[in-house]
Parts: sequence; C-alpha cells; structure tokens
Amino acid sequence: MNHKPLGQTAIELPEIGLGTWDYRAGPAPLRAGLDAGALFIDTAESYGSESVVAEAIRGLRESVLLATKVSRNHLRPAEVLAAAEQSLRRLRTDWIDLYQIHEPNPAVPLEETLGAMEELVDAGKVRFIGVSNFSVHELERARQKMRKHPIVSNQVRYNLADRSIEGGLLAYCRARDITVIAYSPLGRELQRLRDCDPHGILTEVAREVGKNVPQVALNWCLYHDGVVAIPKGNSIGHVLDNCGASGWRLSAGQFRQLDEGILSRRRTRVDSLLRRLVPNRAGPFLKKCIRRLPSTLRRKLN
Repeated sequence: MNHKPLGQTAIELPEIGLGTWDYRAGPAPLRAGLDAGALFIDTAESYGSESVVAEAIRGLRESVLLATKVSRNHLRPAEVLAAAEQSLRRLRTDWIDLYQIHEPNPAVPLEETLGAMEELVDAGKVRFIGVSNFSVHELERARQKMRKHPIVSNQVRYNLADRSIEGGLLAYCRARDITVIAYSPLGRELQRLRDCDPHGILTEVAREVGKNVPQVALNWCLYHDGVVAIPKGNSIGHVLDNCGASGWRLSAGQFRQLDEGILSRRRTRVDSLLRRLVPNRAGPFLKKCIRRLPSTLRRKLN
C-alpha cells in the first residue's frame, strides 16, 4: 500500500482507506481491508457505523488512523464536545485521530465550532482537525479562525465523472498542504461511472494494465498529488479489490486518456445546496430511484 502525507503532519496516510457511508456489512470486510494495509478508516456519527468500526479495529487501534465526523446540527461548542464523547464511546477508543466537521452550517459561528475542536485536541481526545464538503471560501474562513492547530484535510466528492473540485478547490488544498480525502471515488455506484464512459475507455485501460475497472478508476484519483480515496466495499472481495488500486500507477498517457475521454461534470453551488438539504437517510432511496433513469439522465446526476 502506498502512502501520502496527512497535511503538514508527520503522519503517512494509506492512499486507499475504508469508507463506511451506507455500509451494510459487518466487521469482517473492514478487518480484511485493514489487514491488507488500508489502515485508515472513515466513519461519522450520522452513518450509524461507528460501532461496527469499533469491532473491526479491535486489537489494532494503535496501527489504525481512525477518522469520524461531527454532524452539521451539532456544531455549537457544547454539542461538539458531547458528540465527540459519544463517538469515542461508540468507537470504544480513547482518542480520534482525525475529527472532521461533516459539512458547514452557516447558522453556527465557525470560530465557536473550531474552538471546541481545538479544545478536544488540547485534551488529547483528538489528534488532528479536518473538514468535509467545504468550498474554497469556507475552507479559507476556517483556516483563518484556527488559533493553535491547522486544518489537515478536506473530505469531498471526487471521481472520474464528478470533478467539481478541479474548479479551484483541488489547487487550493494542494498549495496549502491540505490533504483531499476523496469520497465516492467510484461514483455513487460503479454503473454511474460506466454511464459516463460510452466508448469503454475504462475497460480498455484496465485491459492494458492488467487491473479491473474499479481499480483503474481509483488509481486515476490517486494519480493526483495530495489525494487519497476512501471507497466503500460491502464484501471482503470488494474491499480487497479496492486495496489493489494502490501500489502501481497509470502511465501519463493512460491518465490523459481517461481524463479527456470520460464525460464529467462540475457541480454548481445550487447542486451543492440541494445535496446538503437532503438527509443522509434518504440516500439509499434516492439511489434506487436514480437506477431506474436512462443512462443519459443518470450521468447528469452522478
């Protein structure tokens, strides 16, 4: 497993981690990923997967970089502290390696939220502070509000078909040594990437490199400096396949072929706002509805 720096820290992060949004399997697939070297696991208080993660990392806690998130409706100082304590209890650990704001909440002063997170670092309950779904403007504001500890990461959607962060956020993070943690690096599901590949370029490149299509799509993400990915796998086989995206690289020509040949889009501010208004629990229902749409429409909703 290849590694990349976590922000400006001395920590080397596995470039393939384990995502747990909408995770439906038990601890075994996660444990298989950890054993394969994906010693970075991401969860959130809103995912309902922290207890499963706790079981998966049992006996490996010192080796695992454990990340979780505080929800946008728990961003007032007392709520941040209480949410962290509850996550620690569910995760059965004494510390969180990376504690992240799940998404911005304009109703709560950012300095109050970050002040509470810095308090958690000072207390030894959190090692590093990150954010998720922050725009350039929001991330710059957050950086300016930090008093003692840096923001080391921004977890955002990034894949071959959705390259919204290439509109400025990716370059911003790279210039400031903020690690980009790519969620949904295979799209909401692999079929959505295939919808954006009418000429079968993914299959062609996979044949050339002797890998499968998901591994090629993940390696495209990893090709970018400062980017790691947290794909989800609901079976041991899928998790191990995802881990196989690390340890090698596409050639410059293959990367360019994918970069130019896959149909992609960039989300607007309206897209981002609408997605923030949709509760996490609605995700599985929306996925079922989108599957029934023609591929041309699914492509636009990736």
